[in-house]
Amino acid sequence: MRIDLHAHSTASDGTLTPAGLVAAGAEAGLDVLAITDHDTTAGWAPAGEARPAGLALVRGAELSCRWYGRSPAIPLHLLAYLFDPTAPALVAELARVRGSREERARRTVERLRADGVDVTWDEVRGYAAGGTVGRPHVALALIRAGLVADTDEAFEDRWLGERYRLPKEDTDVFAAVRLVREAGGVPVFAHPRATKRGTVVPDSLIVELAAAGLFGLEADHEAHSPAEREHVRGLAAELGLVVTGSSDFHGSHKQVKLGAFTTEPAAFEAIVAAASGVPVLGP
Repeated sequence: MRIDLHAHSTASDGTLTPAGLVAAGAEAGLDVLAITDHDTTAGWAPAGEARPAGLALVRGAELSCRWYGRSPAIPLHLLAYLFDPTAPALVAELARVRGSREERARRTVERLRADGVDVTWDEVRGYAAGGTVGRPHVALALIRAGLVADTDEAFEDRWLGERYRLPKEDTDVFAAVRLVREAGGVPVFAHPRATKRGTVVPDSLIVELAAAGLFGLEADHEAHSPAEREHVRGLAAELGLVVTGSSDFHGSHKQVKLGAFTTEPAAFEAIVAAASGVPVLGP
């Protein structure tokens, strides 16, 4: 089985619609695909309706979190699988984070325009196609304006990486683990050792999160070096956590392809067995 448990659609910052994402998953030869848009379940229904025969769909989300054990707080992402999308506390928290992300994007556009950069809020919202507006959509506007060549350049320090970087509110990671578990979901730490993306949390935090209900660690990911993948695998073995692998596919925003990294069937089966929110759809 080929299992990819981390992919994004236009419901957040991917370039394929939810229907296009599941079609691409089938075309890539996947048996199982997870839709994990940032802090939203908006893509679940259209992805489920368009799911090709033979492709199993895991419904999930990637939660924007922070660890406040250090100053400044360290951002991190938590993959949440098969949770109840109507759980009131989790629904409210996801809505709060989405609102903060959209407000940050709007303020970023205002700052860019104040510096004479030709971008507009209407354009940025249009790139989101009704999904969650975020910095990747601002990046698209910068590309359209001919100011950067691609998304990676847009996130360099002279643009969104530092000069036009604004804070947003995220979810405390311990609260996120608790909310996902309470909603019958399964929490997995996304790319926990991706040092090229910035500061990573210490292993001691992962030990604490495991005790609080964390279920797994994403080891095989394009942002991890071979040594970092092995480190994550070793830590997961010590803590009794499952290990996942996935593409973190965003469409044309990134070079990585669907199925570039995959999850072993045993780990997938353990995640499904631990979930009580919603079932896997199909095949």
